[in-house]
Amino acid sequence: MNNYPLLLRQLEGLLAMETDPVANMANMSSVLFNGLDKLNWAGFYVLRGDTLVLGPFQGKPACVRIPLGKGVCGTAAQTGQTQLVKNVHEFKGHIACDSASNSEIVVPIFKDGHVWGVLDIDSPVLARFNAADQTYLEQAVELFTKHSKL
Repeated sequence: MNNYPLLLRQLEGLLAMETDPVANMANMSSVLFNGLDKLNWAGFYVLRGDTLVLGPFQGKPACVRIPLGKGVCGTAAQTGQTQLVKNVHEFKGHIACDSASNSEIVVPIFKDGHVWGVLDIDSPVLARFNAADQTYLEQAVELFTKHSKL
């Protein structure tokens, strides 16, 4: 079972001591990957023009560039809305960076009202993520934004 309140306290402690977004993405990826159950990938993509570019992550090697509007990450970045996908194989245009992934949640990160990047978390378990995960992961992204100089 996930202990999100504890994870959020850990993130607050780590992120409050650093403002560099790369360092904070690296630590946040590690905390989430090691602190949440049934994951196979946790990390970040940063928006550069109309393309998401791979940032710090935990898990197997990933797609390096994702066009805006493509896949779950590109959709979250284009719409500015969290994408909670219970079965990625039913998501039109899903990009399979890791064939073991079956469900995914992607939370957009904002700077000055515009999407700056996304937090992407994958699981080999179908329907791994729910509304509670979404709420807590959105709070985690808010901590990241609060403490990082984006």
